[in-house]
Amino acid sequence: MTDIRVESSYAPRGAQQQHLLEVKDLFVEFHTRDGVARVINGVSYHLDPGETLAVLGESGSGKSVTAQAIMGILDMPPAKIPSGRILYKGDDLLSMPEEKRRQVRGKEIAMIFQDALSALNPVFPVGWQISETLRTRAGMSKKDATKRAIELMDQVKIPAAKARVKDYPHQFSGGMRQRVMIAMALAMDPKVLIADEPTTALDVTVQAQIMDLLADLRRDLNMGLILITHDLGVVADVADRIAVMYAGRIIEHADVHELYKSPAHPYTQGLLDSIPRLDSKGTELATIKGLPPNLLRPPAGCAFHPRCPYAKAVCTTETPRSLDLGQGRTSACHFAKEMLDGTLR
Repeated sequence: MTDIRVESSYAPRGAQQQHLLEVKDLFVEFHTRDGVARVINGVSYHLDPGETLAVLGESGSGKSVTAQAIMGILDMPPAKIPSGRILYKGDDLLSMPEEKRRQVRGKEIAMIFQDALSALNPVFPVGWQISETLRTRAGMSKKDATKRAIELMDQVKIPAAKARVKDYPHQFSGGMRQRVMIAMALAMDPKVLIADEPTTALDVTVQAQIMDLLADLRRDLNMGLILITHDLGVVADVADRIAVMYAGRIIEHADVHELYKSPAHPYTQGLLDSIPRLDSKGTELATIKGLPPNLLRPPAGCAFHPRCPYAKAVCTTETPRSLDLGQGRTSACHFAKEMLDGTLR
């Protein structure tokens, strides 16, 4: 299988501009009994202080694997990073000694994991779990760490934090457990927060509350926020930019308003069409037909072509490169310009 190096998925702001976090041409593969699965294929994106980048795509598109590579928590083996760079304030995390990287992990870059109930330890009170990092990494006393844990619980708007600091995870609702996870991630005042599907298994009202909370924290703390999700509906009012992933590649990158207004890739169009709408009551919900590709044996050409309603002969043989559409917008589609002007049929 031939590696395909794709172009950067964003427009650089200038040679002298240093981004807070920058992923550059990252490749990740998993070595399995059945062969090598190339799960990340040349992903590039950046993040600046105080902004939100939403990374979207179906399960298996590579969103979480990219985040785990940034955090340095991939199981290696079976994972391997054959090439690429992950720059934090200009320093390459991938070439950094493990002890130095450990100082970045959790302290400078923190992550909120999927499914708070599974991520939290059921046998320890939530206050103990929030304060653990403060005791072990910041050297706080138990008393001071507990006091700070209560402050963090207040910050993420958990009611009666002082009274609930000794409660266990099962005594909290799903939304409150997610707030506990956010408090844990904020304990060391990180500059970058990665939220991996933070609204999974929550009802719509609680989803909105969690998204509003993350937006408020990003603004108040001037953090860079990477929001990983499969749901375009939850990021419309929160994200500044959106990177859409499919089969380990970023197939579209755009300002959030431009992407919602006029998607430049058929896959993005499919995701937008699948959002339930109030004015479509009684009609069948639109879906993207077919299944994501098997990354052990990906299709030739564009990985999306077996599911694409606009696929043509060139799509089955040639992998589209990332086309610069101007103003930092890109699309990895042979017919991106036709998508934008509405002439693709």
